[in-house]
Amino acid sequence: MTALRPERETDTSYGQQPYGEPGAFEEWYGSAAQEWYGSPAAQDRQQQPYGEPQPYDPQQQTYAQPQQPYGAPPYEAPRPYAAPPPQGPPPVAPLSDQETMALLVPEPSPADAHRAGRGAASRASSVTPVAGTTPGGRAARRKAAKGRHGRHGGSAGAAGTAAEGDSAAGGPSAPLSRVEARRRARAQKPGPGVLASRIVGEAFITTGVVMLLFVTYQLWWTNIRAHAQAGSEAHHLQDDWASGRRNPGTFEPGQGFAILHIPRLDVVVPIAEGTSKEKVLDKGMVGHYGEGDLNTAMPDARTGNFGLAGHRNTHGEPFRYINRLTPGDAIVVETQDTYFVYKMASMLPVTPPSNTGVLDPVPRGSGFTGPGRYITLTTCTPEFTSKYRLIVWGKMVEERPRSKGKPDALVS
Repeated sequence: MTALRPERETDTSYGQQPYGEPGAFEEWYGSAAQEWYGSPAAQDRQQQPYGEPQPYDPQQQTYAQPQQPYGAPPYEAPRPYAAPPPQGPPPVAPLSDQETMALLVPEPSPADAHRAGRGAASRASSVTPVAGTTPGGRAARRKAAKGRHGRHGGSAGAAGTAAEGDSAAGGPSAPLSRVEARRRARAQKPGPGVLASRIVGEAFITTGVVMLLFVTYQLWWTNIRAHAQAGSEAHHLQDDWASGRRNPGTFEPGQGFAILHIPRLDVVVPIAEGTSKEKVLDKGMVGHYGEGDLNTAMPDARTGNFGLAGHRNTHGEPFRYINRLTPGDAIVVETQDTYFVYKMASMLPVTPPSNTGVLDPVPRGSGFTGPGRYITLTTCTPEFTSKYRLIVWGKMVEERPRSKGKPDALVS
């Protein structure tokens, strides 16, 4: 307990004097203040600077606090240097209700939220049901097993289908009953309309494939086969001529006896007797209108018209581009003993198949006015049809024995 202050020791009536009378307090306060400020303790205190600590007072048993002037901020003892606090999440704003006495929970930082989310995911994965198990009690598991294996341990096809559907949907579901499984299987079967459309589609595809194969055969394979047959016949003729084997004056139908050269079109094809489609034309050769085929003259005749026929498309198509011939182009017929050279004279682009006058000794429509040694080439037109005929005429300009070598038309 601290000792009494000096003013209390000097005035025993301190605190006992009544203040009920007017002016009593002012009278007492003035005398006491004068006595206090005149005492040695007050003078010692006034000599000490403000803000410095006071010496230890054994009577009060405490360190005297420094006196500060009126209006100055409260004294604060110097603090040691402290490092700035580490940067962390922003401070949490205080609650608006200041009367709440509960602890304030700070909001989580982004890192704390991320860690909390990972923890929740791990906890969720730890309670995920095992694949193949059925949620529920023992009765639900028995019912699921009976739906999967049937009453007598039968096939699990319907249950497997349901499980696949559940897994595709993203989660397990209750097993299907037998009625539901049958309905689902029945719904998956195609109806009559679907079956009919499939049959019609397959028929169209098959027809298209067959037509494609037929076109490929006509435009590609027949040419390859005809070229091979025509080339074989030409080599056979040349071998016979080289060996000195002579041909009779008349030839059997389908028998080759000469070779046709059209240098401008790069055509070299054997000439056979007759215009039979199977025996001559389809084999890639050119047919001569002989006995029974309007009976045109042979090249060595003194006068007459040497008529030939050939395919324009497919089966070797030797006459495909004869419409490109121009007057003066060479047409050469090579036989065992002689080269017969013709010059293209005129052309009839379109004429009916019944116009046989183009094969007369003096062809009608050719422009020739009298007998002579002529050649006539006939083929179908337009291309890939046989509706009309295309006619090309030529007139002989040279007859050259083989012993003298090839004519200029074949050399150049």
